[in-house]
Amino acid sequence: MFSNCSCRTSFSTAPATKSESALKAAGFRNLKPLADFDWQFNPNLERKLFYELAGGEFIRQAQNILMVGPSGTGKTCLAQAIGFEAIKLGFTVIYRSIFDIVSHLQRFNALSDRNPEFERYLKADLLIIDDMGLKQLPEKAGELLFEIIFRRHELKSTIMTSNRPLDDWGKLIGDVPTAGAILDRFLQQARLIPFKGKTGRPHFGRQGQAGPTANDALLDAAAAARLDHAEGGSL
Repeated sequence: MFSNCSCRTSFSTAPATKSESALKAAGFRNLKPLADFDWQFNPNLERKLFYELAGGEFIRQAQNILMVGPSGTGKTCLAQAIGFEAIKLGFTVIYRSIFDIVSHLQRFNALSDRNPEFERYLKADLLIIDDMGLKQLPEKAGELLFEIIFRRHELKSTIMTSNRPLDDWGKLIGDVPTAGAILDRFLQQARLIPFKGKTGRPHFGRQGQAGPTANDALLDAAAAARLDHAEGGSL
């Protein structure tokens, strides 16, 4: 994620109070609107694609987005920027790190439909799940994530960001079969967006180039996951 993503918001159609309430409910962290994004920081990113996503059609179609690539290449900033544009279009949006989701559900009666936070995760038009792969998740995290993905499948849109190859998800979750089930459901309706290029944060010194080996492995794993689904069908 970028550490210099400043929040400068502007709503031109919705009443200010409603829009501000929706923005607050989304829970964005260091939001930078799409119009203010520094595209020169990572020239490998296809600007046209992200403006297309900002139009919200993937949300109307209940499609998912999986952003994968090294840390510091823009995934968090752009995921939130798309979410911000979705709010301006009238969609309900929730942004959370995977750790926040798991921690909250573990504390408050987990998967009960009477859990208001869990219900919000299910009903949001767009749920953004950030930081998949930063570190290993706690016990039963896979069960919680699967339930959210399963219940939203083909009904609502989800964006996930990850800096780890999909083959590593089993280790991160601590449950290889559950990780496979999550990916099977998620990738059925997903658009994969690889993030290449520079790593690090803008304006924080010299930035290095992402190694091709890690990036190639990430894309190979994603391709393999989609091939397995095509050959084996849904779980």
